[in-house]
Amino acid sequence: MFHFMRPLYLFCCGFLSTVEHGFPHQPSALAFDPKLQLMAIGTKSGAIKVYGAPGVEFTGLHRDTSAVTQIVFLPGQVSCITVLLKVKRSVLLTLPPFSPPPPPILLPSATRVTVLLLLRSCDLLCIGTEGGGVYFLELPSLTLKDNQTLPDDYRCGKSLGPVESLQEHPQQSGKVLIGYSRGLVVLWDLSARQADQLFLGKQQLESLVWERSASLFVSSHNDGGYSVWPVTSGNTYSHQPASSTIPYGPFPCKAINKILWRTTQTGGGMPRASYGDRHCLTIQKDKDHVTLDFTSRVIDFFTVHSIEQDKEFDDPSALVVLLEEELVVIDLQTPGWPSLPTPYLAPLHSSAITCSCHISSVPPKLWERLANAGKAQRGRQPTHRSWPICGGKNLAPPPKQQELLLTGHEDGTVRFWDASGVALTPLYKLSTANVFHTDCDPSDDSQDPSNDPDMQQEEEWPPFRKVGCFDPYSDDPRLGIQKISLCKYSNKLVVAGTAGQVIVLGLSDERSDHLVDVSVVDLLQDREGFTWKGHDRLEPRLKPAPFPPGFQPLVLVQCLPPASVTAVALHAEWNLIAFGTSHGFGLFDYHRRNAVLARCTLHPNDSLAMEGPLSRVKSLKKSLRQSFRRIRKSRVSGKKRTISTPTSKVQEANAALAEQEEVAPVQRRIEPRSADDSLSGVVRCLCFADTFLRDSTHHGPTLWAGTNSGSVYAYALEVPGIGSGRACERGGASESSVCVEAVLGKEIQLMHRAPVVSICVLDGRGKPLPDPYEAAQDLAIAPEMTNAHSVLIASEEQLKVFSLPKVSAKTKFKLTAHEGCRVRKVALVVFSSTAQEDYSEHTLVCLTNLGDMHLFNIPGLRPQVRYDCIRKEDISGIASCVFTKNGQGFYLISPSEYERFSLSAKVLTEPLCSKVQREREREREGESGREGWGGVRVGELSAPMVLGQSRLIAA
Repeated sequence: MFHFMRPLYLFCCGFLSTVEHGFPHQPSALAFDPKLQLMAIGTKSGAIKVYGAPGVEFTGLHRDTSAVTQIVFLPGQVSCITVLLKVKRSVLLTLPPFSPPPPPILLPSATRVTVLLLLRSCDLLCIGTEGGGVYFLELPSLTLKDNQTLPDDYRCGKSLGPVESLQEHPQQSGKVLIGYSRGLVVLWDLSARQADQLFLGKQQLESLVWERSASLFVSSHNDGGYSVWPVTSGNTYSHQPASSTIPYGPFPCKAINKILWRTTQTGGGMPRASYGDRHCLTIQKDKDHVTLDFTSRVIDFFTVHSIEQDKEFDDPSALVVLLEEELVVIDLQTPGWPSLPTPYLAPLHSSAITCSCHISSVPPKLWERLANAGKAQRGRQPTHRSWPICGGKNLAPPPKQQELLLTGHEDGTVRFWDASGVALTPLYKLSTANVFHTDCDPSDDSQDPSNDPDMQQEEEWPPFRKVGCFDPYSDDPRLGIQKISLCKYSNKLVVAGTAGQVIVLGLSDERSDHLVDVSVVDLLQDREGFTWKGHDRLEPRLKPAPFPPGFQPLVLVQCLPPASVTAVALHAEWNLIAFGTSHGFGLFDYHRRNAVLARCTLHPNDSLAMEGPLSRVKSLKKSLRQSFRRIRKSRVSGKKRTISTPTSKVQEANAALAEQEEVAPVQRRIEPRSADDSLSGVVRCLCFADTFLRDSTHHGPTLWAGTNSGSVYAYALEVPGIGSGRACERGGASESSVCVEAVLGKEIQLMHRAPVVSICVLDGRGKPLPDPYEAAQDLAIAPEMTNAHSVLIASEEQLKVFSLPKVSAKTKFKLTAHEGCRVRKVALVVFSSTAQEDYSEHTLVCLTNLGDMHLFNIPGLRPQVRYDCIRKEDISGIASCVFTKNGQGFYLISPSEYERFSLSAKVLTEPLCSKVQREREREREGESGREGWGGVRVGELSAPMVLGQSRLIAA
């Protein structure tokens, strides 16, 4: 009899979304506060993300899910004003200290906002609109001043077009440079309410920028050129600029979005005729000239520069470029203008993410070796500059343990991320492409400076340089990584891919040139009547290939047919790997390079699995027919019913339920499935365990495999040197000469034939078995081997515990709360008590297709609590979810972002940061605790926060 205790569970557990990792999806606006050194990014979904030093992150979400088109920081105020894009109008919102927000203000023009300018005095906000009007809001009251428009005689009877740029005079406050789309630029005096000077350009205007002395300004145009205009007193009209330059020739161009006139000029106009497919930004200083060539569209950019008014030049130190898919920072003070590595906002989706894996409590030695491999991979750093966006203070304590997040990608790479804190930082990248013959460069050596994209510069005009790491295209989609397994104690890694390739890798600190051993495992065992119509397998290299320090391939196991690998398991202590596809599963001894087992799991009618992704139309039709047949069978629950009215269907269903045994109210009846369903042979899970399978006296290594048809295969393994099996009784034979053997011990067929999602063996105390090497190194409590073991089998529809070795059912739970509920992810996690340091509980966590999480104690399977976690419509988010062993988890909320959450009340990874104003700001204000406009002092900000609507600009 089992006794269960739940005295501390209520304060051990609780669902909380903690932090978002990665790059914001669909960024639309960028802003920077030079005083507080904070950067803000707005997205098309209405989110605002504020970043400072690593670990300083704030997230806000507007109530209106409209695109954020503009952000303006109130310098030194830890506040900003945002503009949202809406149909036929824009919405102007503010962050604190505007609380509560004043009533909405309606502008007299039915138009949208195109540009904002906050004057240096911070008491007036200038708003340029699409209709050519310029409006002014007084701060902090945000009241609309009288409309100040240009006199009609300046308009020449023509429309000026939208206001494209607003720039305040750098020397004389109260004067604003107004640029219109048609080319007219006006120097407007706010106090006198008149135009001091007009500049008549001939090309469509894109942007304006002042020179520091205010003796001239620069205008950029849509033909890719820019003009320099002198500003002199007494000259009301200027028809010709002092100089005009088109850097890349008089051709139709991409518009120069912005020019920054400082010691460095930056622009981006490129001739469409020759470079229409490029996303560029140009940096020029004296004779130094480079054109940065990005792989995604430029959203906006700014420079980090001096804000001291008494300096002659801005002296920019860094250029920050927000692209559609990544953030790039260029060091402007180091020769060659190299890019800086980003400590956060890493583009996780530089190649599409195909799978992920989390490793907790990484040993320090492994962590150090991975970090060194990553440094060697990046080669000699051309810059040692620190991260330029350094505002705020990270209050989070150092992590108690190092955590790794491994992501597999479509291009065949596995990326190792430091997931110990708030900032998800790249640590090391592994590429598997050089194991095969592909279009990838086989001599891609990261230590060679010529292969560094930041150091490449084509000898042509313009001087292009590839910058950024976003590359959505794969040279060969068969390289895609589908499954990852890492043993952190033996430093063995297994990665499996789309074309049936399974690679075993070992960690090395030295560069190596070697040939990878190749073994082929035929899962069909020459089965007749099947033809593979899918993709071919990848061709392995037959000559030694170079492998940099880090994980290096030891052996390649190629499954036949080359279908995508659906499950892998690694037991480094036994030197064994197991792998499964849609056709069967195999067992391989990578120490002796020997295939131990190949088992076909296909049903005779399961021909769709044999045809692969390039199946013919007739197979698709067959699949559709089978799907509809399965739906019909599930509706009738295995019994024939006549067509009847809805009322009679309900009565018939109630009668059928009354005939069978009583079912708990929170559960629903399991629906039987057909044995000939397509893809029934897909192997969903694999598990190694040292347990009792043959009898209750002798335990030994076992392998468990679960399939899509509800079948579970359990094999007893004879591993030399392990247990008391026949391999150890052979006396004179050495370990190296004795092969591993596998004997089928049990075969379980679940009656409802639901796909088996997870298999876990529990020891005599009802606890999961420790990982390989954990018990031997005293890193975990040794399993209880005196009492009977049990096996927990989780299918899509129910959880069930069987006793071992008889495999008799002990307890079960038919998981459902709503019709259509299916288990998608299962994990065994440890919840630690917040009250007692030495108390913890093992809990089973289930994520369903409805996006909710159910927690059960083990082995009793008693329901504990349920949380709504992911929207049920977010299919990719549910499919990408991965749990950690301490109660946290990750799932993709977009192709480029992971949402991190915690089910544990004790283990949290969330932003703990503050923004304290600089000393000179405090001295300038005079009072340390003064509140109000100009003296707002924000201590700790909570994240996430919801931004309230405070201004509405509409017709």
